[in-house]
Amino acid sequence: MKPIGPSHDADIAVVGAGPAGIRAALTADRLGLRVTLLDEAEAPGGQVYRAVPDALRPETGEGVGADLRAGDSLRARLAESSVDARLERRVWSILAEDARFRIDALGPDDPEIYRVRAIIAATGTCERVVPFPGWTLPGVFGLAAATILLKSQRILPGHRTVVAGAGPLLMLVAAAILKAGGTVAAVIDLAGRPEWLRCLPAMIGRPDLFGRGLGWQLALRRKRVPILHRYTVLRAEGRDGLERVTVCPVDATGRPVPNGSARTFEADALTVGHGLTPAIEISRLLRAEHRFDRDRGGWIADADRDGRTSVPGLYVAGDGAGVRGAAAAEIQGDLATLAAGQDLGVLSDRDHARHAGPLRREHRRAARFGDALARLTALRPGQVAAIPTETIICRCEDVTRAEIDAAIEKGADDVNQLKHFTRCGMGPCQGRMCGETVTEILALRLGSRAAVGMWTARTPIRPIPLDAILGRFEYADIPIPPPAPL
Repeated sequence: MKPIGPSHDADIAVVGAGPAGIRAALTADRLGLRVTLLDEAEAPGGQVYRAVPDALRPETGEGVGADLRAGDSLRARLAESSVDARLERRVWSILAEDARFRIDALGPDDPEIYRVRAIIAATGTCERVVPFPGWTLPGVFGLAAATILLKSQRILPGHRTVVAGAGPLLMLVAAAILKAGGTVAAVIDLAGRPEWLRCLPAMIGRPDLFGRGLGWQLALRRKRVPILHRYTVLRAEGRDGLERVTVCPVDATGRPVPNGSARTFEADALTVGHGLTPAIEISRLLRAEHRFDRDRGGWIADADRDGRTSVPGLYVAGDGAGVRGAAAAEIQGDLATLAAGQDLGVLSDRDHARHAGPLRREHRRAARFGDALARLTALRPGQVAAIPTETIICRCEDVTRAEIDAAIEKGADDVNQLKHFTRCGMGPCQGRMCGETVTEILALRLGSRAAVGMWTARTPIRPIPLDAILGRFEYADIPIPPPAPL
């Protein structure tokens, strides 16, 4: 067995070094708490504030975007603090032990153990892509994956790209492709113009972000990029990789319109995303209570306004507690830490109320903007209902829509039974790619999402190589107990 490093003790562990996690760790440090910040990445910042390698950093000035500046500011504050930032750590197990938590993580060298009094889960989101024929072709990317290529690596998804899906990432990715010298064949938006107009009051409340969005729109208009509202990808086709994308109009539920005017675009890349789903592996593993909220991404931990869950000592913050955007996530990181400080006895009730009150008001303002845009990306039942039977739903196990329907016909009436019948969710991604679609298919057949439930979390909550835990050994080293008497 590979030796496990020494146990590291702290008051609070913050899991996830995105906007919410960094702010939570900084606030804990200011309260005088011993805080450990854990993240898989090489540098803090998360997806929104992703760090850029030094060799690819733009010069100061107009080339430095607002997200990079905000991320650099948080990283600088973190470096100046006393926070014990442990990067390149993959948290794979958490256990509750006598009013404390044991966290097992895989570090750069050896397995590590952390024992803490409280955990703030700031684990962010997973991207949702509703399957369609051809979505497994080389050249098809998630919108979030495209932002990583463009933001941190300065790499184009392809020479000629179709950008499809829902929400503000559409325009961001399309404008970034143009700025990097690529060609956008078309922008395919599930939302109609009336849906965007309903978001206008909330967007005007954030003039900085509203201005950035207008800039993206103008860049697309100048290049005469077709923008098709209330359209979706019907299929992607190609021999050895993507060659063309066919799109069609949809109704308000996302279902393709019968006899709608389909259009085909030649392209070698398709970036597609239908919103984000909260990453709730930690709260699921610790058996916290959850509730389903379609407008906030799906299943979320049932927490109070400061992030307290039903499990004492466990708090949630950021988009992992419900999709609301980076601005709201940062404030929620502060609120979760203040709640933890109050519960751990380092912050009096009076001081907690004095600090939390203004932050709650600030959070409500930021959340209005995030909630409006999150509604644009909420999963649309008609889109899922229209997935053709031959389409692969679970990429890890090659499970098709037809196989899922057959399992339901045979009696699978909750998501865990469906998992047992089909192996959906048993692959390396552990259901992160297929989970939303699989459970929505089941709910459409048998009732609500609340009725069919969610998959039970088990260790490991993140895929890990077994040899990193076990190390090298000989079979002769394995102790074999004596046989039981007959």
